[in-house]
Amino acid sequence: MSKIRKFTQFSFRDLVATAGPTVLTIVALCAVAYFLVDPSPPRRVTLGTGQENSAYEEFGKKYAAKLGKHGIAVTLQRSLGSQDNLQHLNEGKLDIAFVQSGSTEQAEAQRKGLVSIGSLFTEPVWLFLREDAKVTQLSQLKGLKINLGPEGSGVPKLFRQVLALNGVEPADLTIGTLENTPGTVELLEGRIDGLVFSSGPDAPLVQMLLQTPGFKLFDFTQAEAYSRRLPFVSHVVLPRGIVDVGRDIPAQDYHLIAPTATLVAREDLHPALIDLYVQAASEIHGGTGWFQQQGQFPSARYTEIPVAREAAKFYKDGAPLLQRYMSFWLANFFDRMWVVVVALAALVLPLSKVVPPLYVWRIRSRVYRWYGQLRTVEQELEAAQGAQRADICAGLLKRLDEIEEMVNQISIPLAFADGLYGLRSHINFVRQRVKNAVADDQVRATQSAPGALA
Repeated sequence: MSKIRKFTQFSFRDLVATAGPTVLTIVALCAVAYFLVDPSPPRRVTLGTGQENSAYEEFGKKYAAKLGKHGIAVTLQRSLGSQDNLQHLNEGKLDIAFVQSGSTEQAEAQRKGLVSIGSLFTEPVWLFLREDAKVTQLSQLKGLKINLGPEGSGVPKLFRQVLALNGVEPADLTIGTLENTPGTVELLEGRIDGLVFSSGPDAPLVQMLLQTPGFKLFDFTQAEAYSRRLPFVSHVVLPRGIVDVGRDIPAQDYHLIAPTATLVAREDLHPALIDLYVQAASEIHGGTGWFQQQGQFPSARYTEIPVAREAAKFYKDGAPLLQRYMSFWLANFFDRMWVVVVALAALVLPLSKVVPPLYVWRIRSRVYRWYGQLRTVEQELEAAQGAQRADICAGLLKRLDEIEEMVNQISIPLAFADGLYGLRSHINFVRQRVKNAVADDQVRATQSAPGALA
């Protein structure tokens, strides 16, 4: 009993075999596009902070904690200050760093490939003097020993500009270049007359000096004039009693000049990391403070360095939509999927026109390849001559039976059944030709036999 074959409308196996290489090619190329065209963010970044016990160092620890929650390891690297950080950014030793406004110019920052993630907070210029120093105007600093900090920080450059506005030359006073902590020790020991540094009010040195007897904070009574002459500084007021209301520290309002601290990165920093940093900045610096209102910082203002596109978008529209509802890495994955979509569109459209013809060719090739066998049988029939012709024809008939048996085992979708039935009819056609040749030979043999005419 012959086995009944089940016919289908299409061949899933052939479809997989035909489309498989195409699909694998598309997947491979999309993977290449995903990892090369828009690589995933690095999991380690280096953040340049500042000197020991500075506000930059304290805030650096907060950034490291924030980004650590998202699986980003932040390496904090101390420096002398803004100028030192800018140099390390240019040399590629840092990915991102704290930089004081006024430390560089816009054209220079663009030439060196630097972008700003925004202004973070005001960091007033603090001039602490020994209480016995009779100084009410900066012109009275002549002849005194004042520590401005190392040249790698932004303070020496800034304070020299302030002195120049008062007609004071650097040679008119003895300038120290110690870092903030050893400079403070020198002031406490009475070996220098004053100490200048720029920092946020939360810095331990600021808190300590504001509450240490025997020292006073210089009041920049002309702070508004300085802010007009030096556009990268602003006029801020340290309110009376802000340090300790009960002890009335300080005992008066102090007018200060204040540049702003900014986060500066190399322009090749991954956009997703810029998004993450600016979101962390919003959480760390977005509240109220001694010199700022709620929501005043971070900001795209107060910086001479061009603001990164991703940061500017955050200040305008808030956090990216996906990052509001899912984890950083998952949101980043879907955000990068557009690369895969573009790659798919570029590949699927042309390849989709190739797969159907390949599928049709694969199915029909099962039928067409037997026509070569039939043609061989016909050629052997035409070449057969002489007494062995009958034996050759018998062999050809046997071969045709074998071909028909093999053809009957072919499984093809019903949509292509016409080709199969056409092949079977052509096998019968060739078989009939062989049989006719045998019959003709028999007739000729009979007619040529002795006594055939009788």
